[in-house]
Amino acid sequence: MAPYEPEQGTTDAEELSAGRRKAARYLVPVAVAGVAAATIGLVPALASGGDPDLPKLTAQELIEKIAASDTEQLSGTVKINTDLGLPSFGGGAGAFAPGGAGGGGEDDKGSAADPAAKLLELASGSHTLRVAAAGPDKQKVSVLDDAAEYSVIHNGDDVWAYDSATNEAYHTKDTGKSGDRSGKKDDLPKDVPATPEEFARQALKAADETTSVKVDGSAKVAGRDAYRLVLKPKDAGTTVGQITIAVDAKTGTPLKFTLTPASGGSAVVDVGFTKVDFAAPSASTFDFKPAKGTKVTEEDGGSARHKSGGFKGAEPAVNVIGEGWTSVAELELPGGQGLPTSGSADVPADAQRFLDSLGDKVSGKFGSGTVFKTRLINALITDDGKVYVGAVTKDALVEAANR
Repeated sequence: MAPYEPEQGTTDAEELSAGRRKAARYLVPVAVAGVAAATIGLVPALASGGDPDLPKLTAQELIEKIAASDTEQLSGTVKINTDLGLPSFGGGAGAFAPGGAGGGGEDDKGSAADPAAKLLELASGSHTLRVAAAGPDKQKVSVLDDAAEYSVIHNGDDVWAYDSATNEAYHTKDTGKSGDRSGKKDDLPKDVPATPEEFARQALKAADETTSVKVDGSAKVAGRDAYRLVLKPKDAGTTVGQITIAVDAKTGTPLKFTLTPASGGSAVVDVGFTKVDFAAPSASTFDFKPAKGTKVTEEDGGSARHKSGGFKGAEPAVNVIGEGWTSVAELELPGGQGLPTSGSADVPADAQRFLDSLGDKVSGKFGSGTVFKTRLINALITDDGKVYVGAVTKDALVEAANR
Protein backbone atom coordinates (compact mmCIF):
# COMPACT_ATOMS: atom_id res chain seq x y z
CA MET A 1 0.00 0.00 0.00
CA ALA A 2 1.09 3.57 -0.56
CA PRO A 3 2.08 5.60 2.49
CA TYR A 4 -0.82 7.24 4.24
CA GLU A 5 1.01 10.43 5.12
CA PRO A 6 4.12 12.16 3.78
CA GLU A 7 6.95 13.21 6.05
CA GLN A 8 5.88 15.73 8.67
CA GLY A 9 6.72 19.37 7.87
CA THR A 10 8.39 21.76 10.24
CA THR A 11 5.02 23.38 11.05
CA ASP A 12 3.95 20.10 12.71
CA ALA A 13 7.14 19.67 14.74
CA GLU A 14 5.87 21.11 18.02
CA GLU A 15 2.63 19.10 18.05
CA LEU A 16 4.43 15.94 16.95
CA SER A 17 7.03 16.32 19.68
CA ALA A 18 4.31 16.80 22.30
CA GLY A 19 2.54 13.71 21.09
CA ARG A 20 5.74 11.67 21.33
CA ARG A 21 6.39 12.86 24.87
CA LYS A 22 2.85 11.85 25.84
CA ALA A 23 3.26 8.47 24.17
CA ALA A 24 6.57 7.90 25.93
CA ARG A 25 4.95 8.68 29.25
CA TYR A 26 1.88 6.49 28.98
CA LEU A 27 3.05 3.38 27.14
CA VAL A 28 2.56 0.51 29.59
CA PRO A 29 5.35 -2.03 30.16
CA VAL A 30 4.00 -5.58 30.07
CA ALA A 31 7.03 -7.56 31.23
CA VAL A 32 9.33 -7.51 34.23
CA ALA A 33 12.42 -5.31 33.83
CA GLY A 34 15.64 -7.26 33.80
CA VAL A 35 14.48 -10.13 31.60
CA ALA A 36 15.63 -8.77 28.26
CA ALA A 37 18.40 -6.49 27.06
CA ALA A 38 17.93 -3.25 25.08
CA THR A 39 19.17 -5.11 22.09
CA ILE A 40 16.76 -8.07 22.06
CA GLY A 41 14.01 -8.43 19.47
CA LEU A 42 10.77 -10.33 19.12
CA VAL A 43 10.02 -11.53 15.60
CA PRO A 44 6.30 -11.82 14.79
CA ALA A 45 4.61 -14.25 12.46
CA LEU A 46 2.85 -12.15 9.80
CA ALA A 47 -0.48 -13.48 8.59
CA SER A 48 -0.90 -14.05 4.87
CA GLY A 49 -3.64 -12.53 2.75
CA GLY A 50 -2.28 -9.05 2.10
CA ASP A 51 -2.27 -5.80 4.01
CA PRO A 52 -5.54 -4.75 5.70
CA ASP A 53 -7.47 -1.75 4.34
CA LEU A 54 -7.60 0.68 7.27
CA PRO A 55 -8.89 4.26 7.63
CA LYS A 56 -6.17 6.81 6.88
CA LEU A 57 -4.30 8.32 9.82
CA THR A 58 -1.56 10.95 9.93
CA ALA A 59 1.63 10.28 11.89
CA GLN A 60 0.43 12.70 14.56
CA GLU A 61 -2.91 10.89 14.87
CA LEU A 62 -1.21 7.51 15.13
CA ILE A 63 1.18 8.74 17.82
CA GLU A 64 -1.80 10.12 19.73
CA LYS A 65 -3.49 6.72 19.35
CA ILE A 66 -0.45 5.07 20.93
CA ALA A 67 -0.51 7.65 23.74
CA ALA A 68 -4.21 7.03 24.38
CA SER A 69 -3.75 3.27 24.59
CA ASP A 70 -4.63 2.02 28.07
CA THR A 71 -3.62 -1.61 27.59
CA GLU A 72 -2.66 -3.05 30.97
CA GLN A 73 -3.63 -6.67 30.45
CA LEU A 74 -2.62 -9.18 27.80
CA SER A 75 -0.93 -12.51 27.21
CA GLY A 76 0.96 -13.77 24.22
CA THR A 77 3.89 -15.53 22.62
CA VAL A 78 6.90 -13.83 21.10
CA LYS A 79 9.92 -14.95 19.11
CA ILE A 80 13.30 -13.33 19.76
CA ASN A 81 15.80 -12.79 16.97
CA THR A 82 18.70 -10.35 17.32
CA ASP A 83 21.58 -9.87 14.90
CA LEU A 84 24.26 -7.50 16.19
CA GLY A 85 26.93 -9.40 14.31
CA LEU A 86 28.12 -10.95 17.58
CA PRO A 87 28.59 -14.67 18.34
CA SER A 88 25.79 -16.41 20.23
CA PHE A 89 26.50 -16.20 23.95
CA GLY A 90 24.47 -19.29 24.85
CA GLY A 91 24.25 -20.46 28.43
CA GLY A 92 27.72 -19.16 29.28
CA ALA A 93 26.64 -15.55 29.08
CA GLY A 94 25.89 -15.38 32.78
CA ALA A 95 29.57 -15.70 33.57
CA PHE A 96 30.16 -12.28 32.01
CA ALA A 97 27.17 -10.50 33.52
CA PRO A 98 27.46 -8.46 36.72
CA GLY A 99 26.74 -10.82 39.57
CA GLY A 100 26.64 -13.71 37.11
CA ALA A 101 27.18 -17.30 38.03
CA GLY A 102 30.70 -17.36 36.75
CA GLY A 103 32.27 -14.65 38.85
CA GLY A 104 34.60 -15.02 41.79
CA GLY A 105 35.22 -17.80 44.24
CA GLU A 106 32.83 -19.83 46.34
CA ASP A 107 31.59 -16.83 48.30
CA ASP A 108 31.20 -14.73 45.16
CA LYS A 109 28.92 -17.10 43.26
CA GLY A 110 25.58 -15.58 42.41
CA SER A 111 22.31 -17.26 41.53
CA ALA A 112 21.84 -18.80 38.10
CA ALA A 113 18.29 -17.43 38.30
CA ASP A 114 19.39 -13.80 38.83
CA PRO A 115 17.90 -11.82 35.89
CA ALA A 116 21.16 -9.88 35.51
CA ALA A 117 22.87 -13.16 34.60
CA LYS A 118 20.42 -13.75 31.75
CA LEU A 119 20.70 -10.47 29.86
CA LEU A 120 23.58 -11.40 27.55
CA GLU A 121 21.91 -14.66 26.55
CA LEU A 122 19.05 -12.67 25.03
CA ALA A 123 21.37 -10.22 23.26
CA SER A 124 22.02 -12.58 20.35
CA GLY A 125 20.39 -15.44 18.48
CA SER A 126 16.79 -16.63 18.61
CA HIS A 127 14.57 -17.27 21.62
CA THR A 128 10.89 -17.91 22.30
CA LEU A 129 9.06 -16.09 25.10
CA ARG A 130 5.65 -16.15 26.74
CA VAL A 131 4.47 -12.89 28.31
CA ALA A 132 1.50 -11.96 30.47
CA ALA A 133 0.38 -8.83 32.29
CA ALA A 134 -2.55 -7.82 34.47
CA GLY A 135 -1.90 -4.22 35.49
CA PRO A 136 1.24 -2.58 36.87
CA ASP A 137 1.66 -5.08 39.73
CA LYS A 138 1.34 -8.38 37.87
CA GLN A 139 3.66 -9.36 35.02
CA LYS A 140 5.32 -12.56 33.91
CA VAL A 141 7.76 -13.42 31.14
CA SER A 142 9.17 -16.88 30.42
CA VAL A 143 12.08 -17.73 28.15
CA LEU A 144 11.51 -21.16 26.61
CA ASP A 145 14.36 -23.45 25.60
CA ASP A 146 14.19 -26.97 24.20
CA ALA A 147 14.43 -28.66 27.57
CA ALA A 148 14.19 -25.82 30.11
CA GLU A 149 12.29 -22.67 31.02
CA TYR A 150 13.36 -19.46 32.72
CA SER A 151 10.69 -17.19 34.21
CA VAL A 152 10.47 -13.86 35.98
CA ILE A 153 7.24 -13.19 37.87
CA HIS A 154 6.20 -9.87 39.42
CA ASN A 155 3.21 -10.26 41.72
CA GLY A 156 2.47 -7.39 44.08
CA ASP A 157 5.45 -6.80 46.37
CA ASP A 158 7.35 -9.88 45.22
CA VAL A 159 9.61 -10.51 42.23
CA TRP A 160 10.60 -14.13 41.62
CA ALA A 161 12.88 -15.60 38.98
CA TYR A 162 13.19 -19.35 38.39
CA ASP A 163 15.58 -21.35 36.22
CA SER A 164 14.33 -24.90 35.66
CA ALA A 165 17.66 -25.99 34.15
CA THR A 166 19.45 -25.50 37.48
CA ASN A 167 16.41 -25.65 39.79
CA GLU A 168 17.39 -22.29 41.27
CA ALA A 169 15.14 -19.39 42.26
CA TYR A 170 15.89 -15.73 42.94
CA HIS A 171 13.64 -13.55 45.11
CA THR A 172 13.54 -9.83 45.74
CA LYS A 173 11.00 -7.25 46.83
CA ASP A 174 9.43 -4.64 44.57
CA THR A 175 10.39 -1.49 46.45
CA GLY A 176 8.92 0.87 43.86
CA LYS A 177 6.22 3.29 44.89
CA SER A 178 2.66 2.05 44.81
CA GLY A 179 1.04 2.75 41.48
CA ASP A 180 4.34 3.30 39.68
CA ARG A 181 3.75 2.11 36.12
CA SER A 182 7.41 2.20 35.13
CA GLY A 183 7.99 -1.39 36.22
CA LYS A 184 11.29 -0.44 37.85
CA LYS A 185 12.78 -2.42 40.71
CA ASP A 186 15.53 -1.07 42.95
CA ASP A 187 17.58 -4.28 42.73
CA LEU A 188 16.96 -5.19 39.08
CA PRO A 189 18.36 -3.57 35.93
CA LYS A 190 16.59 -0.33 35.09
CA ASP A 191 14.98 0.86 31.84
CA VAL A 192 15.31 -2.46 30.03
CA PRO A 193 12.86 -2.74 27.11
CA ALA A 194 11.29 -6.20 26.82
CA THR A 195 8.24 -5.79 24.55
CA PRO A 196 7.33 -3.95 21.34
CA GLU A 197 5.61 -1.34 23.50
CA GLU A 198 8.71 -0.62 25.55
CA PHE A 199 10.97 -0.50 22.49
CA ALA A 200 8.50 1.94 20.91
CA ARG A 201 8.65 4.13 24.01
CA GLN A 202 12.43 4.34 23.75
CA ALA A 203 12.28 5.11 20.03
CA LEU A 204 9.69 7.85 20.46
CA LYS A 205 11.88 9.48 23.10
CA ALA A 206 14.64 9.78 20.51
CA ALA A 207 12.33 11.12 17.80
CA ASP A 208 12.49 14.90 17.44
CA GLU A 209 13.13 17.41 14.67
CA THR A 210 16.06 15.22 13.57
CA THR A 211 13.63 12.44 12.62
CA SER A 212 11.39 11.81 9.63
CA VAL A 213 8.10 10.34 10.86
CA LYS A 214 5.31 8.97 8.66
CA VAL A 215 2.60 6.33 8.43
CA ASP A 216 3.63 3.81 5.79
CA GLY A 217 0.78 1.44 5.05
CA SER A 218 -0.53 -1.42 7.15
CA ALA A 219 0.26 -5.01 8.11
CA LYS A 220 -1.10 -8.10 9.83
CA VAL A 221 0.71 -8.91 13.07
CA ALA A 222 -0.32 -11.94 15.14
CA GLY A 223 -3.57 -11.97 13.18
CA ARG A 224 -4.44 -8.36 14.02
CA ASP A 225 -4.75 -5.31 11.78
CA ALA A 226 -1.98 -2.79 12.38
CA TYR A 227 -0.69 0.54 11.08
CA ARG A 228 3.02 0.92 10.25
CA LEU A 229 4.72 3.96 11.79
CA VAL A 230 8.18 4.61 10.30
CA LEU A 231 10.89 6.69 12.01
CA LYS A 232 14.00 7.53 10.00
CA PRO A 233 16.92 9.59 11.35
CA LYS A 234 17.86 12.65 9.29
CA ASP A 235 21.31 12.91 10.88
CA ALA A 236 24.35 11.59 9.06
CA GLY A 237 26.70 9.54 11.21
CA THR A 238 24.18 7.28 12.94
CA THR A 239 24.17 3.51 12.41
CA VAL A 240 20.36 3.43 12.67
CA GLY A 241 18.70 3.14 9.25
CA GLN A 242 15.04 3.23 10.22
CA ILE A 243 12.61 2.00 12.85
CA THR A 244 9.21 0.54 11.97
CA ILE A 245 6.51 0.16 14.62
CA ALA A 246 3.35 -1.83 13.87
CA VAL A 247 0.51 -0.34 15.94
CA ASP A 248 -2.66 -2.31 16.68
CA ALA A 249 -5.48 -0.57 14.82
CA LYS A 250 -8.03 -1.27 17.57
CA THR A 251 -6.13 -0.74 20.83
CA GLY A 252 -3.20 1.46 19.79
CA THR A 253 -0.78 -1.03 21.34
CA PRO A 254 2.57 -1.49 19.54
CA LEU A 255 2.69 -5.10 18.31
CA LYS A 256 5.93 -5.13 16.37
CA PHE A 257 9.20 -3.18 16.44
CA THR A 258 11.89 -3.48 13.77
CA LEU A 259 15.23 -1.66 13.67
CA THR A 260 17.27 -1.90 10.49
CA PRO A 261 20.86 -0.60 10.30
CA ALA A 262 22.04 2.15 7.98
CA SER A 263 24.46 -0.37 6.46
CA GLY A 264 21.53 -2.42 5.14
CA GLY A 265 20.89 -6.14 5.38
CA SER A 266 18.72 -7.95 7.88
CA ALA A 267 17.18 -6.22 10.89
CA VAL A 268 19.35 -5.80 13.96
CA VAL A 269 16.31 -5.94 16.27
CA ASP A 270 12.81 -7.27 15.59
CA VAL A 271 10.22 -7.14 18.35
CA GLY A 272 6.74 -8.57 17.88
CA PHE A 273 4.02 -10.98 18.91
CA THR A 274 3.26 -14.28 17.19
CA LYS A 275 0.13 -14.59 19.33
CA VAL A 276 -1.59 -11.99 21.49
CA ASP A 277 -4.78 -11.92 23.57
CA PHE A 278 -5.99 -8.75 25.32
CA ALA A 279 -8.20 -10.61 27.81
CA ALA A 280 -7.12 -10.66 31.46
CA PRO A 281 -4.81 -13.62 32.22
CA SER A 282 -5.81 -16.00 34.98
CA ALA A 283 -4.71 -14.83 38.44
CA SER A 284 -2.88 -18.14 38.91
CA THR A 285 -0.51 -17.15 36.06
CA PHE A 286 1.37 -14.94 38.51
CA ASP A 287 1.55 -17.41 41.39
CA PHE A 288 4.94 -18.87 42.26
CA LYS A 289 6.19 -20.97 45.16
CA PRO A 290 9.57 -22.72 44.97
CA ALA A 291 9.27 -26.49 45.13
CA LYS A 292 11.03 -28.54 47.75
CA GLY A 293 14.71 -28.88 46.89
CA THR A 294 14.91 -25.62 44.95
CA LYS A 295 17.94 -23.48 45.80
CA VAL A 296 16.63 -20.02 46.68
CA THR A 297 18.74 -16.84 46.70
CA GLU A 298 17.19 -13.95 48.64
CA GLU A 299 18.04 -10.40 47.61
CA ASP A 300 18.15 -8.38 50.85
CA GLY A 301 18.69 -4.67 50.38
CA GLY A 302 21.22 -5.25 47.60
CA SER A 303 23.50 -7.41 49.79
CA ALA A 304 23.20 -10.47 47.56
CA ARG A 305 24.10 -8.46 44.51
CA HIS A 306 27.14 -7.07 46.30
CA LYS A 307 28.16 -10.49 47.52
CA SER A 308 28.04 -11.85 44.00
CA GLY A 309 30.39 -9.18 42.81
CA GLY A 310 28.07 -6.91 40.88
CA PHE A 311 27.37 -3.18 41.00
CA LYS A 312 29.39 -2.53 44.15
CA GLY A 313 30.99 0.87 44.43
CA ALA A 314 30.40 4.12 42.59
CA GLU A 315 29.15 4.01 39.01
CA PRO A 316 31.24 5.83 36.40
CA ALA A 317 30.13 9.33 35.50
CA VAL A 318 28.68 9.57 31.99
CA ASN A 319 28.92 12.66 29.82
CA VAL A 320 26.67 12.81 26.75
CA ILE A 321 28.17 14.50 23.68
CA GLY A 322 25.77 15.73 21.00
CA GLU A 323 22.03 15.20 20.66
CA GLY A 324 19.52 12.94 18.97
CA TRP A 325 20.56 9.87 16.98
CA THR A 326 24.24 10.87 16.90
CA SER A 327 24.69 11.40 20.64
CA VAL A 328 27.75 9.69 22.15
CA ALA A 329 28.24 8.66 25.78
CA GLU A 330 31.66 9.40 27.27
CA LEU A 331 32.97 7.70 30.42
CA GLU A 332 36.27 6.58 31.95
CA LEU A 333 37.44 3.05 32.65
CA PRO A 334 38.35 2.30 36.28
CA GLY A 335 41.98 3.16 36.97
CA GLY A 336 42.24 5.47 33.98
CA GLN A 337 43.91 2.83 31.82
CA GLY A 338 42.93 1.67 28.34
CA LEU A 339 43.36 -1.71 26.71
CA PRO A 340 46.79 -3.37 26.71
CA THR A 341 48.93 -2.12 23.83
CA SER A 342 51.46 -3.92 21.68
CA GLY A 343 54.63 -4.71 23.59
CA SER A 344 52.87 -4.89 26.97
CA ALA A 345 54.77 -7.22 29.26
CA ASP A 346 51.53 -8.38 30.88
CA VAL A 347 49.97 -9.72 27.66
CA PRO A 348 51.38 -12.61 25.57
CA ALA A 349 52.08 -11.72 21.94
CA ASP A 350 49.44 -14.12 20.57
CA ALA A 351 46.80 -12.72 22.93
CA GLN A 352 47.74 -9.17 21.94
CA ARG A 353 47.40 -9.97 18.23
CA PHE A 354 43.98 -11.48 18.87
CA LEU A 355 42.90 -8.40 20.85
CA ASP A 356 44.17 -6.08 18.12
CA SER A 357 42.25 -8.05 15.48
CA LEU A 358 38.92 -7.36 17.17
CA GLY A 359 38.98 -3.61 16.53
CA ASP A 360 40.26 -0.83 14.31
CA LYS A 361 43.13 1.35 15.47
CA VAL A 362 42.37 5.08 15.29
CA SER A 363 44.08 8.30 16.32
CA GLY A 364 43.29 11.99 16.61
CA LYS A 365 43.57 14.99 18.90
CA PHE A 366 42.55 12.69 21.76
CA GLY A 367 45.58 10.45 21.18
CA SER A 368 45.07 6.88 20.01
CA GLY A 369 42.69 4.04 20.69
CA THR A 370 40.66 1.15 19.28
CA VAL A 371 37.13 1.13 17.83
CA PHE A 372 35.07 -2.01 18.45
CA LYS A 373 32.07 -2.41 16.15
CA THR A 374 28.74 -4.22 15.95
CA ARG A 375 26.01 -3.70 13.36
CA LEU A 376 24.42 -1.08 15.63
CA ILE A 377 26.53 -0.01 18.63
CA ASN A 378 30.17 1.06 18.25
CA ALA A 379 32.66 1.96 20.97
CA LEU A 380 36.02 3.74 21.00
CA ILE A 381 38.35 2.88 23.88
CA THR A 382 41.29 5.26 24.07
CA ASP A 383 44.72 4.26 25.30
CA ASP A 384 44.33 6.58 28.29
CA GLY A 385 41.16 4.83 29.49
CA LYS A 386 38.26 6.82 28.08
CA VAL A 387 35.28 5.18 26.36
CA TYR A 388 33.03 6.74 23.71
CA VAL A 389 29.99 4.66 22.76
CA GLY A 390 26.86 5.16 20.69
CA ALA A 391 24.77 4.07 17.69
CA VAL A 392 27.15 6.04 15.48
CA THR A 393 29.87 5.41 12.91
CA LYS A 394 33.60 5.12 13.61
CA ASP A 395 34.19 8.62 12.23
CA ALA A 396 31.50 10.05 14.54
CA LEU A 397 33.19 8.43 17.56
CA VAL A 398 36.56 9.93 16.61
CA GLU A 399 34.93 13.33 16.12
CA ALA A 400 33.34 13.10 19.57
CA ALA A 401 36.66 12.13 21.17
CA ASN A 402 38.41 15.05 19.46
CA ARG A 403 36.16 17.65 21.10
